Amino acid sequence: MSNQRRYPVGAEIVDDGVHFRIWAPTAKRVQIIIEKNNENIEMFAEENGYKSIFVPSLKVGDLYQFKLDDDDYLYPDPVSRAQPTGPHGPSMIINPLDFNWTDKHWKGIQKKSNVIYEMHVGTFTKEGTFAAAAIELNELAKLGITIIELMPVNEFEGEFGWGYDGVDLYAPYHAYGTPDNLRSFIDKAHSLGIGIILDVVYNHAGSSGCYLKKFSLDYFSTRYKSEWGDAFNFDGKNAAPVREFFINNARYWIDEFHFDGFRFDATQQIFDSSADYILATIVRSVQEVAGNRQLYISGENEPQNTQLIKSRDKDGYGFDALWNDDFHHSAIVAATGRSAAYFSDYKGGPQEFISNLKYSFLYQGQFYQWQKKQRGTPTFGIPPTAFIHYLQNHDQIANTGRGKRLHQLTNPALMRALTAILLLGPQTPLIFQGQEFGASSPFLYFADNPEKLAQQVAKGRNEFLQQFPNLAQPEMQSYLSRPDNLATFTQCKLNFTEREKNYETYQLHKDLLTLRQTDNVFSGNNYSHIDGAILSNTIIIFRFFSLKKNDDRLLIVNFNSDTELSPAPEPLLAPHINHTWKLIWSSESPHYGGNGNAAPFSLEQWQIPGFSAAVLVPDVK
Repeated sequence: MSNQRRYPVGAEIVDDGVHFRIWAPTAKRVQIIIEKNNENIEMFAEENGYKSIFVPSLKVGDLYQFKLDDDDYLYPDPVSRAQPTGPHGPSMIINPLDFNWTDKHWKGIQKKSNVIYEMHVGTFTKEGTFAAAAIELNELAKLGITIIELMPVNEFEGEFGWGYDGVDLYAPYHAYGTPDNLRSFIDKAHSLGIGIILDVVYNHAGSSGCYLKKFSLDYFSTRYKSEWGDAFNFDGKNAAPVREFFINNARYWIDEFHFDGFRFDATQQIFDSSADYILATIVRSVQEVAGNRQLYISGENEPQNTQLIKSRDKDGYGFDALWNDDFHHSAIVAATGRSAAYFSDYKGGPQEFISNLKYSFLYQGQFYQWQKKQRGTPTFGIPPTAFIHYLQNHDQIANTGRGKRLHQLTNPALMRALTAILLLGPQTPLIFQGQEFGASSPFLYFADNPEKLAQQVAKGRNEFLQQFPNLAQPEMQSYLSRPDNLATFTQCKLNFTEREKNYETYQLHKDLLTLRQTDNVFSGNNYSHIDGAILSNTIIIFRFFSLKKNDDRLLIVNFNSDTELSPAPEPLLAPHINHTWKLIWSSESPHYGGNGNAAPFSLEQWQIPGFSAAVLVPDVK
């Protein structure tokens, strides 16, 4: 066993014992309490508020806590690798080197033709564990998923929750399984060609079970407040150990769990005026840890700041991708006709979809009525794969109030057409768990908090939803589920028998993802650029230009009733010389529950079924 520490703080096995090191400048005296023999061991003070000690004869599985000065309460390790009974209990000694990895040939996430699957471990399966989720990985690989984005898995308060109120940022949530269960999940995913990225929350901590302030008030900023509470201190007094804590947290997930990258939550609420912005530092640092393994770094940024996805030599932060709410908002308005609250700056019309696929962000500095200010930054010169598009995600489903899926809010034919735009567009598509088979289970906001906090959270949640006029009505308020109700959580669990019950929806997603991955143009292998045109008030044509001669693709989408195009004075419809167009895929196929095509597409006749999408390829005359 090595006698060298792997990380600056935490409990690590070295030689024939465990070396403990923490940052606790507030405490004059720190003792470690070993549970198996109730032994009290006083730590030695170092410079700058650090305390450390080597304790022989401890082993994997032993439990410990910290006693600070004369405080009678015992606290978990701020850098605990495992909290077997939750955030208020003792920490467990873990040896990450015990796990037998089999992924030595895994090269990481490639940059082209990725499909992301957002997963909440607690509701993805009935069991809600890493082990149960691992059983489903084969099916996700067959579907065509290349990246699984895990919603936060760090330790949090209660028996269920979304994970965005994490309190022990180094410890996997105990109800999901052990740290080695998580490693097994990732190891198996790699064997199937699937990368795993972790959604991390570096903008705030949970309100219950977070004991960082007991070790130092300087963990949190006195300059800034996030939308959800105290922001972390990345640029104030004693910020260096805090920065160290988060930089090494990111390194830890890449190193000890072989994660393939991150999705950084709400980056606009991560405040840092330092010359070296904390997220840029983290990205550089984790890439060093990964070595030759390719990572995938994405983020959520509500103001749509493309600095995050610019390269470092262009004063960027080096992210690979950003979430694009603009595409989602246009799609929701088109699908439902609803344009209240933050949907109010979208019309859901054909031009928005053309601009979405050509330019990604719709708002790149224009005035945004909902926020009464400018929003967005230019995307010119940034590849479309650097933007993540989605029809559904955890936030947006829950924000319907009753957690309804999009297919439950629109007609099936229009849902198929929108799915085609999502999965064949040049941006990186994201699917939320169960979307691929039209899951009937809702996805609601749930959080198992202590009673007083639970009441505050429920009140805050209801106030947030009242930005939507329909949800502000008393009759709807009575239908909104309490976040701390166990039934709110359990009804969100997927039922995989619906893969067979809703086989038409499942087949639609399978076929579209196969087309995306196997077709030279849709896969990005021979892709040059895209252009679009509005053929009528409700019909859009997208032409995917190929790098290969005479090999373009057409995607035709109709948002309304059957239409015959005659005449057709649109250059994007013109075939290559000595070619015509051949239909290779239609959302109206009976395989997907459609009504079939009334007539094939031809140069003489363009019969476009209502609420449909179709793909055409060149065919030699």
